Amino acid sequence: QVQLVESGGGLVQAGGSLRLSCAASGSIFVFYDMGWYRRAPGKQRELVATITSGGNTDYADSVKGRFTISRDNALKTVYLQMNSLKPEDTAVYYCNARSPIRVGGAVQNYWGQGTQVTVSS
Repeated sequence: QVQLVESGGGLVQAGGSLRLSCAASGSIFVFYDMGWYRRAPGKQRELVATITSGGNTDYADSVKGRFTISRDNALKTVYLQMNSLKPEDTAVYYCNARSPIRVGGAVQNYWGQGTQVTVSS
C-alpha cells in the first residue's frame, strides 16, 4: 500500500500560481502511475493531469498550457504546478496513485486527503 499527503493549496487571485505537492510513503513509488484529480462544489470529481511511471503526461483540456505535472522518484513526490489560475479552477485537489499490481483482478488506487484551492476573481 501507499500513503499520500497533499500540500500547497490556498487562496490566490485570478492569474496567480500555486504549486501542489503529494508526498508518498509505504510503497515502491517508482512503479506507480500518479495523477491529480479535483472536485468543485456540487460537481463530480474530474481528472486534471496524470504522469506514468515512465514519465509520460496527459492533461485535461481545461488546464493544458497552464498546469504541469511532474514527479521526483528519489523524493517519492508528485507535483502540480498551476499557472494562470482561473476562478473555475477552484476545487479540492486530490493526489492519486495507481498500483501496477492487481489484487483479485482489481486495480488498486490510493488517494490523499485533498487540499483546497480557491481562486478569487
